This record gives sequence, structure tokens and C-alpha cells, in this order.
Amino acid sequence: MSRTTTIDVYQDRCEQLFLAGGNAAVRRAAQEGLDELGPQADLYCWLALGHAVEDDDDHDDRAEEAFRAGLALDGDHPGLLAGYAELCLRADAFEYPGRAARAPVLSRRLKELAPESAEAEQLAAVERWARRGYWEDIRMRAVVRALQGRDTEAQARALAVDRAAIVRATTLEALSGPWNAPVRLLGRYRTAAWAVSLILCFATNMTLRRTGAVDHFSLWGYLWLIPVLIVDRRFAAVRKEAEARHLAHLEAVLAERS
Repeated sequence: MSRTTTIDVYQDRCEQLFLAGGNAAVRRAAQEGLDELGPQADLYCWLALGHAVEDDDDHDDRAEEAFRAGLALDGDHPGLLAGYAELCLRADAFEYPGRAARAPVLSRRLKELAPESAEAEQLAAVERWARRGYWEDIRMRAVVRALQGRDTEAQARALAVDRAAIVRATTLEALSGPWNAPVRLLGRYRTAAWAVSLILCFATNMTLRRTGAVDHFSLWGYLWLIPVLIVDRRFAAVRKEAEARHLAHLEAVLAERS
């Protein structure tokens, strides 16, 4: 396998894992590529994005390290400039003044290099959303920016459908049997179940007050929430495990193709 092909394969792995929400898997794939091929600006970009989307201080630090390492190799890399600028835009100016101050410098550099590029357009949009909890909203933008020329949005929709179907099937399989019937029912009518339980809580409290059993709203009225909460936590845990299994399988399949 040639060096160029290998880079393409690693980037494809990172893309698919990123679209599937496997941030940790993206980091592993990018790091594996760096370990095998040596420093690569594109792989540092993926490594940085895999950290940045976690929206956590420690991950932000690691993302900044990756962005800076990539820019040390290619100071004109549009994806690195845009991604690093976005990271700096959401930095707290009081806690991370240096990082926050780098945002306009990076933005200006990108606009000087490629003012009409997709990266510059997306960064401009992000600047308008700065400090407004935009990170999840720009997940697709990050992928489009990193991998121009591919039908990323269509691929993302297909992966999302596949992921939802696989996770649903795996969850139902794990919840098979009569004992898990309430969990399956809650999973299908989750919103309605919570709404009904809240209505019952309110009605019970009103009844207790009107009959003189209590003077104020009582904790007894909220007992309706307990069974729903227990079943809901069981459903959430099984679904989370199903999502983790799906991502692990996808990561393994993509690694085998390499």
C-alpha cells in the first residue's frame, strides 16, 4: 500500500468514525496514522477535531497541542487554521486569555490565504455564533471543511440512518424477554411516559391537599416518578451500551480495511 493511499485510508476512517460520533475512535485512528506515517498535517487536524468536539478543558488542551503541531508542519493548512480559530473563539477570555487572543489572528490569516474558501465561510458563520453553545451544530461543518469535494452531508445522513437502525436493533435484542417488556414500552413511548407520570404526580398532590391529608405539596405525590426513573435509566444504559458496541464494530471494520 502506497504512502498516499495509506493517508487516504486513515482519513476515510477518521471521517466515518467522526460522522458516527466516535470521537475517541477518531483520535485512535488519527494517532495510529501518525505513529505509522510520521507527522502529517491532515492527521493532526483529525486528532485535534477528535479532542475539540468533547468540549472539555483537558480535551481542549490536547486539541490545541494537535492544532499547533499540525500548523508547525503546514502553517497555511485551511482546516487547521479554521479549526484552531473555532477552538480559540469558544475559549474563556478570563481563564484562557492567550488562547482567546489567538482567534482573530488565526481568522485573519485564513481570510488572507483563502478568503473565498469554504473554511473561511464556515469560520465567519462560527464567529457569528461564538459563545452561544454552537459546537454540536458545527460538527458537520468541521467534516466538510476537513474533507472538501466529498458528498459528506449525504454520507452523514446515510450513516446516521444506519447507526440508528443498528443501535435500535441491538437495544431491542438486549431487552428481549418478558421481564424487559416495561423497558421496551418506555423506550417506544418515552416522552409520553414522563408526561403521564408528571400529570399523575400533580393530580395526586392536588387530591391529597383537597382531602386534607396534607397541607402542602407532599413527596408522596412524586412516587409516580420512581418507577419511570428506574425503567428509564435501564433503557438509557442499554442504549448507551448498544451505541458503544456499534462504534467498536465500525472501528474494527475500518481498521481491517486498512
